[in-house]
Amino acid sequence: MRNFILTVFITIIPSFAVANSGGHLESANIDIYDQESLQHGAQIYVNYCQGCHSLKYQRYSRLGKDIGLSREEVMENLIFDGSKVTDHMNTSMTDKNGEAWFGKAPPDLTLKARARGVDWLYTYLKSFYIDPSRPFGVNNTVFPSVGMPHVLAGLQGLQQAEFEEHEDGSRTFHKFEMETKGSLSEEEYDKTIRDLVNFMAYVAEPIKRERRRIGIYVLIFLAFFFGLTYMLKKEYWKDIH
Repeated sequence: MRNFILTVFITIIPSFAVANSGGHLESANIDIYDQESLQHGAQIYVNYCQGCHSLKYQRYSRLGKDIGLSREEVMENLIFDGSKVTDHMNTSMTDKNGEAWFGKAPPDLTLKARARGVDWLYTYLKSFYIDPSRPFGVNNTVFPSVGMPHVLAGLQGLQQAEFEEHEDGSRTFHKFEMETKGSLSEEEYDKTIRDLVNFMAYVAEPIKRERRRIGIYVLIFLAFFFGLTYMLKKEYWKDIH
């Protein structure tokens, strides 16, 4: 019961907060069994995210095994800082430097997909917009005043956000208008973000796929055992009326 309540809490609260602020979460529509998606997501993560954010509970070796990469492929494509394949996926940024550059040390992302939800992450990574008043020149409709730069701007491009003003002085987000194009089309960027979020969902619970696989065999066994038990019951009680 405790785990159920916790799961509901970390799933519902972020969505409620976004809905309250006038936002709307898009469906990430991920598939943690899609190995190609997970491999692409891992590549995007180490190239664009790991410079600031760690995955301190995830080992490179476990990652490669789960998403279909050999040790050599992991070393060649996912490790660029001299780490060993058995090491955890840490970042080279220190907390001190993080606080000096961003005002707060960038958080570890291992459990972020469970804490925020995959729809929240997917929408967040698509919702940066130009805001000259912010230190990095961008803001986010899902996470207003976030202290993170738009590290994927080179892929997505930069967009303007249009808001609807209300009489009470508040405003709600209306739509985005692309200001400058990135290297990817809108469809390609959406797929890239979906793959990245898919990877983060895997990292948040690596055992999930294995647990589901084992669960199928457990259900088959229980179904067989139930049938056997029912036949034994009929045999034992057939002469009792």
